[in-house]
Amino acid sequence: MKTHNQLIVALDLPDPGHARKFVDRLGGSVDFYKIGMELAYAGGGLAFADELSASGKKVFLDLKLHDIANTVERATAQLARRGIEFLTIHAYPQTMAAAKQGVAGSALKLLAVTAMTSYDDADLAAAGYRLSVRDLVLHRAAQAKAIGIDGLVASAQEMSELRRAIGKEMILVAPGIRPAGGDLGDQKRVATPAAAIRAGADYLVVGRPILEAADPRAAAEAIQAEIAAARG
Repeated sequence: MKTHNQLIVALDLPDPGHARKFVDRLGGSVDFYKIGMELAYAGGGLAFADELSASGKKVFLDLKLHDIANTVERATAQLARRGIEFLTIHAYPQTMAAAKQGVAGSALKLLAVTAMTSYDDADLAAAGYRLSVRDLVLHRAAQAKAIGIDGLVASAQEMSELRRAIGKEMILVAPGIRPAGGDLGDQKRVATPAAAIRAGADYLVVGRPILEAADPRAAAEAIQAEIAAARG
């Protein structure tokens, strides 16, 4: 796996025009991009995902789907017709099973979101969960593996234990990545790029540390260098 393919840059930008300029600015230094709800729901956001795919870039569509089973199955079937690499769904058993049916026969890989990296134990308790973040992540990971989901989105703080629990087959994607000394923003469970790779992450999602950098290309290349060093 090429080092630059392990870095997924989150295009958390307001519209395709801004995103297109940013992709052009990064040039060949980045191969993989995440399109989240902000950009996807902007006019032309999904068409821009198609544009990226057609240009040879890989696309991670981060919509975190969760609805009744019939709706999830039909929505994922629609998205499976596009040339995207990854799609996120929430790690509820009915949602995961329906999405699995929806993408059957396609190359689209499903990633189940275990617990948002902006949540901690207190947030889960306030939402009515009796499990800690750690226990919820491991519980949902076991369910995702049993259903046959391709991978998981989880904090690097749970990554080592997750990898031991699920084995090597499933893809592990770590958001909440911050270079050492970086601003945490609204994230609570974060890790440096090197720590996430050493913990077992296959891909790192990085947004603001690159988007807000004075030199985004240099920032992306610095993270790629850190990934390479961590891989040895």
